[in-house]
Amino acid sequence: MRFSVYQESHIGGRKVNQDRMGYSFTRDALLLLLTDGMGGHLHGEIAANIAMQTIGALFQKNAQPYIKKPERFLEDSFIAAHMEIHRFHEVHKLAETPRTTVVACLIQHNSAFWAHCGDSRLYWMRQGQILARTRDHSRIETLIAQGKVDPSERATHPDRNKLFNCLGATNMPMVELSRRVSLQAGDVMLLCSDGLWSMLPDHLMAQRLQSNTIVRAVPDLISSAVGIAGKHSDNVTALALAWGSNGNIDDPLTSIATHTLPIGSLTTTIQAPRISATDETDAFDDVDIEKAIEEIRGAIEKSNNVTMPSGAALKSSDAQDYTKK
Repeated sequence: MRFSVYQESHIGGRKVNQDRMGYSFTRDALLLLLTDGMGGHLHGEIAANIAMQTIGALFQKNAQPYIKKPERFLEDSFIAAHMEIHRFHEVHKLAETPRTTVVACLIQHNSAFWAHCGDSRLYWMRQGQILARTRDHSRIETLIAQGKVDPSERATHPDRNKLFNCLGATNMPMVELSRRVSLQAGDVMLLCSDGLWSMLPDHLMAQRLQSNTIVRAVPDLISSAVGIAGKHSDNVTALALAWGSNGNIDDPLTSIATHTLPIGSLTTTIQAPRISATDETDAFDDVDIEKAIEEIRGAIEKSNNVTMPSGAALKSSDAQDYTKK
């Protein structure tokens, strides 16, 4: 694999930065991960940390040197993170369970898979065009999809901060998975929190990531978002990847070639405990995870679904709203 990667976060006008981002890679697999703790509930930053550490640790354990079942890994790791957040809540007897949104992208064998819960987004771009982006698991996006609200109301509608899907909620999360996509040299993957995308139009982000290296484009985008929001700015976080080698996006300071890495090696910016592949201790109960996933699949199949662009579906009619901010 050959790619460039860059990440940056700004606290904005908040007292605490509840956003987290990071990446891990072996010789043959790469994980991009971003979480956004929900400020409408207590200790959102704790939920964001737990999700990062749990998913990161499972990647370290299973990428030997790549993930055998990518979609299954993303689904299982999200459920495991959700359960770890609830375990933390019980152990520390918190007043309520911390909550977080999450988006992750797994790249291997020149293909990408992604998953998300909530309104942290992923954009897949090529030559300045957006090929795909995740659809927010929010009340406003459901209303727009049903034709009940005009897209122009995204920034002003009273339900814009209400989510029906996240990690740490009372209900089990519904993990929305993408289809497998083939990457080409020059493709850009952008993972970001709503502090970025809510301030800047999609076409502007795509344009800037096309005309500059990610090392220049990401700080520029974050600065613009913070400037527009002013003193009330949310946390603003972005993690961008430029795939392959391309004169417009390749940067010698961030360009990484993994073919020279030894088998078994791993590089990460995610602060998660390293788990040995031979470690007999497993922090997660596989039986519980399996049972939870089957319950979620059954709920999705029986529900009246709102179809998402990536091919998955989510039930929103009976879901509880969770305040984001």
